[in-house]
Amino acid sequence: MTTRTARTTAPTGALLALASMTCVQLGLAASVGLLGRVGAEGTAWLRLAWAGLVVLVVLRPRPWTMSRRALGGAVLLGVVTAGLTMLFLGAVSRIPLGTASALEFLGPLGVAVARSHGGRTLVWPALAGTGVLLLTEPWHGGTDPVGVAFALAAAACWAAYILLTQAVGDEVEGLGGLAVSLPVAGVVATLVSGPRVIGSLEPDMLLVGLGLALLLPVVPFSLEMLALRQLTTAAFGTLMSLEPAIALVVGFALLGQRPPLLALVGMALVVAAGVGAERAGSRVPADVPRETTPREDRVLVGA
Repeated sequence: MTTRTARTTAPTGALLALASMTCVQLGLAASVGLLGRVGAEGTAWLRLAWAGLVVLVVLRPRPWTMSRRALGGAVLLGVVTAGLTMLFLGAVSRIPLGTASALEFLGPLGVAVARSHGGRTLVWPALAGTGVLLLTEPWHGGTDPVGVAFALAAAACWAAYILLTQAVGDEVEGLGGLAVSLPVAGVVATLVSGPRVIGSLEPDMLLVGLGLALLLPVVPFSLEMLALRQLTTAAFGTLMSLEPAIALVVGFALLGQRPPLLALVGMALVVAAGVGAERAGSRVPADVPRETTPREDRVLVGA
């Protein structure tokens, strides 16, 4: 594959990531009513359990066709996915959303910094981090230590999720890795939260949970796996900074939340960082000869 062909993957990957983040924020906005009825734990369980069932029916996982390394990576990705969802919702139930979002973003920002090559490539994560701080204004939030711990644990899960999603996507064709990881996430959530939640559910909550599972995580996680075949982990981690900006737009359009001036400045910064990351973030796909693939873009499980 030529360098010119490789560079054309960045716009496609960026559009996939943008579509994923939009679905995530629409799903979070739609979750507001359910959070008030079954709490963070119940909402997380409904989303993950339904997502696992939907994927089992639609994608029909075939783990016996996967290598041991790919299967292990997909199972670990499922555990991390469950942890990311449950820990973040646990954080927002204890500390303000802005504080939780800012702390959680340390995960993808850390990936972006770690996978950057220094110099100009570090400008985009730094710009994104500044923009996210202005968007979320975490200094206005509370300091519940348990909530902070949950948010930091979610950040670690998000970093692991990015690396594992790219690794599994490289090892398994199509969405085969997701077909294993989401059912695993559903099982983990059921074991952790199911016994405390199932008895309090009403029939209409189950239907709402199914709709939410499609918005978050089935569709966005599928898009992210495809995006990480087109983008470096550094570029993807930086692009994730657009999520608070999208949240601001969704909040204004659907929830009537008017952003302050600092948030608008922050949105401009993360958009600029996203554009810069997209231009510098093309990735040679994993099916090219190994000697032509940059080592930093081959994040393999166990490597």
